[in-house]
Amino acid sequence: MSEVPDDLTSVRKLLMTTMDTLSNSERKVARALLAQYPTAGLTTVVDLAGTAGVSPPTVVRFVTRLGFSGFAVFQRALVHELNSELGSPLKQYPQKGRPSRSGVLHETQSAFAEMLSTSYDELPESEFRKLVRFLRDPGREIRVTGGRFSRLVAEYLVIHLRLLRPGVHGVGPEELDRRTTIADAGPQTTVLVYDYRRYTERSQHFAEEMAGRGATVCLMTDNWLSPIAKVAKVVLPVRVDSTSPFDSLVAAMAVTESLVAAVASQLGTAGMERLELLESALQEE
Repeated sequence: MSEVPDDLTSVRKLLMTTMDTLSNSERKVARALLAQYPTAGLTTVVDLAGTAGVSPPTVVRFVTRLGFSGFAVFQRALVHELNSELGSPLKQYPQKGRPSRSGVLHETQSAFAEMLSTSYDELPESEFRKLVRFLRDPGREIRVTGGRFSRLVAEYLVIHLRLLRPGVHGVGPEELDRRTTIADAGPQTTVLVYDYRRYTERSQHFAEEMAGRGATVCLMTDNWLSPIAKVAKVVLPVRVDSTSPFDSLVAAMAVTESLVAAVASQLGTAGMERLELLESALQEE
């Protein structure tokens, strides 16, 4: 352990791949860092410890567990990653808005294939399994919501889950819908929020209020992590970079499909019987 490894392109990926090996206190540090990534790691050991609710020695052990010789080296890795990332769609437009040399179809095919492969490689399997348990639990009320574009993926999940189990509802952008959802929430409520960069305070406040009511907040987000991660019990990040200036939800949709497949598999006969009942009703109309 010395300087930043030449092949280390993402501290975030390192965190995701080592999450299951961390102790409970070290996992708190990882979550605190990911919730305000990478700025939380660019302060001091004391500040990061305070954010995570652990002792400063725990932060030092956490950094060492990741393979860094000290906190300063860890911070250099964060700065390197931060400097290599692009910003908003407007900032990406000069580079990604130009005509493609190899053709848009070929270029997007390659980009999407790489995005899917990277997203699944980085996805914490333990977090995925935990979310599936929440979604399949018949004792839980499921609420799903999304943002300006991601709500389309959220609605897609709702349609499928409603075919497999009761108690699933989408939460729309209307304020009354959100307020009644918060009022009805409790310890047996699981809310899954789709939130990708260009995060809004409105979505964050909704998630925080749901958590305040005792609901279990789960998050589908990008590799930068929505601020909602601070209150989420489960976080599933995917890559959103594309060949255009606009972020892609291809990986988000793919992981959503994986969730549907896993829930259907675990529900087994119960899911099939509900589907048969619904199919029969549709055929009678």
